[in-house]
Amino acid sequence: MQNVVLVENVDAEAELDRLADHYRSAGGAGVKLLNKLGGSAESLLEQLPEPVRHGLTGATEQALWLAMHAAQGSRRAVPDQKPWVNTAVTTAMGAAGGLGGVSTALMELPATTAMLLRAIQGAAAREGFDPKAENVKFDCVRVLSASGPLSHDDGADLGFFSVRLTLTGPAMQRLIAAVAPRFSIVLGQKLAAQSVPVLGALAGGGTNYVYTRYYQHIARVHFGLRRLAIDADIPHDELVRQLSARM
Repeated sequence: MQNVVLVENVDAEAELDRLADHYRSAGGAGVKLLNKLGGSAESLLEQLPEPVRHGLTGATEQALWLAMHAAQGSRRAVPDQKPWVNTAVTTAMGAAGGLGGVSTALMELPATTAMLLRAIQGAAAREGFDPKAENVKFDCVRVLSASGPLSHDDGADLGFFSVRLTLTGPAMQRLIAAVAPRFSIVLGQKLAAQSVPVLGALAGGGTNYVYTRYYQHIARVHFGLRRLAIDADIPHDELVRQLSARM
Protein backbone atom coordinates (compact mmCIF):
# COMPACT_ATOMS: atom_id res chain seq x y z
CA MET A 1 0.00 0.00 0.00
CA GLN A 2 1.05 3.58 -0.46
CA ASN A 3 2.37 5.30 2.62
CA VAL A 4 0.72 8.72 2.15
CA VAL A 5 0.29 11.39 4.81
CA LEU A 6 -2.93 13.35 4.39
CA VAL A 7 -2.67 17.13 4.35
CA GLU A 8 -5.58 19.27 5.50
CA ASN A 9 -6.60 22.62 4.06
CA VAL A 10 -4.57 22.10 0.90
CA ASP A 11 -4.66 24.98 -1.58
CA ALA A 12 -5.60 23.09 -4.74
CA GLU A 13 -5.33 26.15 -6.98
CA ALA A 14 -1.81 26.97 -5.81
CA GLU A 15 -0.78 23.34 -6.14
CA LEU A 16 -2.11 23.15 -9.69
CA ASP A 17 -0.17 26.32 -10.51
CA ARG A 18 3.00 24.65 -9.17
CA LEU A 19 2.39 21.52 -11.24
CA ALA A 20 1.72 23.62 -14.33
CA ASP A 21 5.14 25.24 -13.86
CA HIS A 22 6.73 21.76 -13.72
CA TYR A 23 4.87 20.78 -16.88
CA ARG A 24 6.14 23.85 -18.74
CA SER A 25 9.69 23.17 -17.54
CA ALA A 26 9.48 19.57 -18.78
CA GLY A 27 8.82 20.75 -22.33
CA GLY A 28 11.43 23.48 -22.22
CA ALA A 29 14.10 24.66 -24.61
CA GLY A 30 16.33 21.61 -24.15
CA VAL A 31 13.73 19.12 -25.39
CA LYS A 32 12.76 21.40 -28.27
CA LEU A 33 16.42 21.78 -29.25
CA LEU A 34 16.93 18.00 -29.28
CA ASN A 35 13.89 17.60 -31.51
CA LYS A 36 15.19 20.24 -33.94
CA LEU A 37 18.73 18.88 -34.04
CA GLY A 38 17.75 15.26 -34.27
CA GLY A 39 14.79 15.45 -36.61
CA SER A 40 12.30 12.62 -36.34
CA ALA A 41 12.89 9.57 -34.20
CA GLU A 42 12.87 7.40 -37.32
CA SER A 43 15.70 9.32 -38.98
CA LEU A 44 17.81 9.12 -35.85
CA LEU A 45 17.22 5.40 -35.43
CA GLU A 46 18.25 4.80 -39.03
CA GLN A 47 21.73 6.05 -38.11
CA LEU A 48 22.26 3.10 -35.77
CA PRO A 49 23.88 -0.15 -36.98
CA GLU A 50 21.20 -2.62 -38.11
CA PRO A 51 21.85 -5.23 -35.36
CA VAL A 52 21.57 -2.53 -32.70
CA ARG A 53 18.41 -1.10 -34.26
CA HIS A 54 16.68 -4.47 -34.47
CA GLY A 55 17.64 -5.40 -30.91
CA LEU A 56 16.75 -2.06 -29.36
CA THR A 57 13.38 -3.01 -27.87
CA GLY A 58 14.81 -6.19 -26.35
CA ALA A 59 17.77 -4.25 -24.98
CA THR A 60 15.37 -1.69 -23.54
CA GLU A 61 13.32 -4.39 -21.79
CA GLN A 62 16.50 -5.82 -20.28
CA ALA A 63 17.66 -2.35 -19.25
CA LEU A 64 14.30 -1.67 -17.57
CA TRP A 65 14.45 -4.92 -15.61
CA LEU A 66 18.01 -4.26 -14.46
CA ALA A 67 17.20 -0.62 -13.73
CA MET A 68 14.13 -1.44 -11.67
CA HIS A 69 16.07 -3.77 -9.37
CA ALA A 70 19.14 -1.52 -9.22
CA ALA A 71 17.13 1.62 -8.48
CA GLN A 72 15.14 -0.06 -5.71
CA GLY A 73 18.21 -1.72 -4.20
CA SER A 74 20.19 1.52 -4.17
CA ARG A 75 17.56 3.21 -1.98
CA ARG A 76 18.77 1.14 0.97
CA ALA A 77 22.31 2.47 0.61
CA VAL A 78 22.02 5.94 -0.94
CA PRO A 79 19.38 8.53 0.03
CA ASP A 80 17.40 10.44 -2.58
CA GLN A 81 19.39 13.30 -4.06
CA LYS A 82 18.31 16.76 -5.13
CA PRO A 83 17.21 16.97 -8.77
CA TRP A 84 20.33 18.89 -9.82
CA VAL A 85 22.54 16.11 -8.38
CA ASN A 86 20.66 13.45 -10.38
CA THR A 87 21.03 15.58 -13.50
CA ALA A 88 24.77 16.10 -12.92
CA VAL A 89 25.38 12.37 -12.40
CA THR A 90 23.50 11.26 -15.51
CA THR A 91 25.17 13.99 -17.57
CA ALA A 92 28.58 12.67 -16.55
CA MET A 93 27.48 9.10 -17.28
CA GLY A 94 26.25 10.10 -20.73
CA ALA A 95 29.51 11.84 -21.53
CA ALA A 96 31.51 8.79 -20.44
CA GLY A 97 29.25 6.46 -22.40
CA GLY A 98 29.60 8.53 -25.57
CA LEU A 99 33.40 8.49 -25.60
CA GLY A 100 33.60 5.18 -27.42
CA GLY A 101 30.54 5.49 -29.63
CA VAL A 102 27.70 2.95 -29.71
CA SER A 103 29.62 0.16 -27.95
CA THR A 104 30.25 2.14 -24.76
CA ALA A 105 26.86 3.85 -25.00
CA LEU A 106 25.16 0.43 -24.92
CA MET A 107 27.11 -0.44 -21.78
CA GLU A 108 26.03 2.83 -20.16
CA LEU A 109 22.35 2.43 -21.08
CA PRO A 110 21.23 0.24 -18.11
CA ALA A 111 23.01 2.51 -15.63
CA THR A 112 21.42 5.64 -17.07
CA THR A 113 18.01 3.97 -17.08
CA ALA A 114 18.49 3.05 -13.41
CA MET A 115 19.38 6.64 -12.60
CA LEU A 116 16.31 7.92 -14.45
CA LEU A 117 14.10 5.50 -12.52
CA ARG A 118 15.78 6.44 -9.27
CA ALA A 119 15.16 10.15 -10.01
CA ILE A 120 11.49 9.36 -10.73
CA GLN A 121 11.27 7.45 -7.44
CA GLY A 122 12.71 10.48 -5.68
CA ALA A 123 10.00 12.66 -7.22
CA ALA A 124 7.37 10.21 -5.97
CA ALA A 125 8.86 10.33 -2.47
CA ARG A 126 8.86 14.14 -2.48
CA GLU A 127 5.12 14.03 -3.19
CA GLY A 128 4.57 11.74 -0.19
CA PHE A 129 4.45 8.32 -1.86
CA ASP A 130 6.39 5.22 -0.83
CA PRO A 131 8.61 4.10 -3.75
CA LYS A 132 8.62 0.55 -2.33
CA ALA A 133 4.84 0.22 -2.78
CA GLU A 134 4.01 -2.00 -5.75
CA ASN A 135 1.58 0.46 -7.35
CA VAL A 136 4.14 3.26 -7.02
CA LYS A 137 6.76 1.05 -8.71
CA PHE A 138 4.24 0.59 -11.50
CA ASP A 139 3.76 4.34 -11.89
CA CYS A 140 7.52 4.98 -11.85
CA VAL A 141 8.07 2.61 -14.78
CA ARG A 142 5.05 4.00 -16.60
CA VAL A 143 6.36 7.58 -16.37
CA LEU A 144 9.22 6.51 -18.65
CA SER A 145 6.75 5.94 -21.50
CA ALA A 146 4.73 9.10 -20.95
CA SER A 147 4.70 12.63 -22.24
CA GLY A 148 2.71 13.65 -19.18
CA PRO A 149 -0.87 13.32 -17.95
CA LEU A 150 -2.24 15.74 -20.56
CA SER A 151 -1.22 13.42 -23.42
CA HIS A 152 -4.28 11.21 -23.34
CA ASP A 153 -3.00 8.49 -25.68
CA ASP A 154 0.22 7.79 -23.76
CA GLY A 155 -1.30 5.06 -21.60
CA ALA A 156 -3.76 3.62 -24.10
CA ASP A 157 -1.90 0.33 -24.51
CA LEU A 158 -1.45 0.08 -20.72
CA GLY A 159 -5.15 0.29 -19.96
CA PHE A 160 -5.32 -3.31 -18.72
CA PHE A 161 -3.56 -2.18 -15.53
CA SER A 162 -5.17 -0.49 -12.54
CA VAL A 163 -3.13 1.79 -10.28
CA ARG A 164 -4.68 -0.11 -7.38
CA LEU A 165 -3.39 -3.43 -8.63
CA THR A 166 -0.79 -5.24 -6.55
CA LEU A 167 1.66 -6.20 -9.27
CA THR A 168 2.87 -9.75 -9.56
CA GLY A 169 5.99 -10.81 -11.45
CA PRO A 170 4.03 -11.62 -14.66
CA ALA A 171 2.13 -8.33 -14.41
CA MET A 172 5.36 -6.35 -14.14
CA GLN A 173 6.71 -8.31 -17.09
CA ARG A 174 3.68 -7.24 -19.15
CA LEU A 175 4.11 -3.66 -18.01
CA ILE A 176 7.77 -3.54 -19.04
CA ALA A 177 6.92 -5.19 -22.37
CA ALA A 178 4.33 -2.46 -22.98
CA VAL A 179 6.61 0.41 -21.92
CA ALA A 180 9.77 -0.80 -23.69
CA PRO A 181 8.77 0.06 -27.30
CA ARG A 182 8.09 3.71 -26.43
CA PHE A 183 11.08 4.11 -24.17
CA SER A 184 13.29 2.42 -26.77
CA ILE A 185 12.63 5.39 -29.09
CA VAL A 186 14.04 7.71 -26.42
CA LEU A 187 17.07 5.47 -25.92
CA GLY A 188 17.47 5.05 -29.67
CA GLN A 189 17.70 8.81 -30.11
CA LYS A 190 20.28 8.90 -27.35
CA LEU A 191 22.36 6.07 -28.86
CA ALA A 192 22.26 7.69 -32.30
CA ALA A 193 23.50 10.95 -30.83
CA GLN A 194 26.35 9.06 -29.15
CA SER A 195 27.29 7.03 -32.22
CA VAL A 196 30.34 9.16 -33.12
CA PRO A 197 33.22 8.57 -30.67
CA VAL A 198 34.48 11.64 -28.77
CA LEU A 199 31.77 13.88 -30.26
CA GLY A 200 29.36 11.36 -28.75
CA ALA A 201 30.60 12.34 -25.30
CA LEU A 202 29.18 15.83 -25.74
CA ALA A 203 25.97 14.49 -27.26
CA GLY A 204 25.60 11.82 -24.58
CA GLY A 205 26.08 14.28 -21.76
CA GLY A 206 23.68 16.74 -23.34
CA THR A 207 20.90 14.23 -24.02
CA ASN A 208 21.18 12.76 -20.52
CA TYR A 209 20.99 16.27 -19.06
CA VAL A 210 17.82 17.09 -21.01
CA TYR A 211 16.07 13.76 -20.44
CA THR A 212 16.85 13.63 -16.71
CA ARG A 213 15.36 17.10 -16.21
CA TYR A 214 12.39 16.14 -18.38
CA TYR A 215 11.54 12.94 -16.50
CA GLN A 216 11.97 14.56 -13.09
CA HIS A 217 9.51 17.34 -13.99
CA ILE A 218 7.01 14.91 -15.53
CA ALA A 219 7.26 12.68 -12.44
CA ARG A 220 6.54 15.66 -10.18
CA VAL A 221 3.42 16.40 -12.23
CA HIS A 222 2.34 12.75 -12.30
CA PHE A 223 2.69 12.12 -8.58
CA GLY A 224 1.72 15.66 -7.64
CA LEU A 225 -1.68 15.15 -9.27
CA ARG A 226 -2.17 11.86 -7.46
CA ARG A 227 -1.20 13.44 -4.15
CA LEU A 228 -3.53 16.40 -4.72
CA ALA A 229 -6.42 14.08 -5.56
CA ILE A 230 -5.96 12.50 -2.12
CA ASP A 231 -5.34 15.67 -0.12
CA ALA A 232 -8.05 17.81 -1.73
CA ASP A 233 -10.50 14.93 -2.33
CA ILE A 234 -10.89 15.95 -5.97
CA PRO A 235 -11.21 13.30 -8.72
CA HIS A 236 -7.97 12.81 -10.64
CA ASP A 237 -9.69 13.35 -14.00
CA GLU A 238 -11.02 16.71 -12.81
CA LEU A 239 -7.52 17.76 -11.73
CA VAL A 240 -6.16 16.79 -15.15
CA ARG A 241 -8.86 18.93 -16.76
CA GLN A 242 -7.98 21.90 -14.55
CA LEU A 243 -4.27 21.46 -15.25
CA SER A 244 -5.00 21.31 -18.99
CA ALA A 245 -6.88 24.62 -18.73
CA ARG A 246 -3.76 26.22 -17.22
CA MET A 247 -1.58 25.10 -20.10
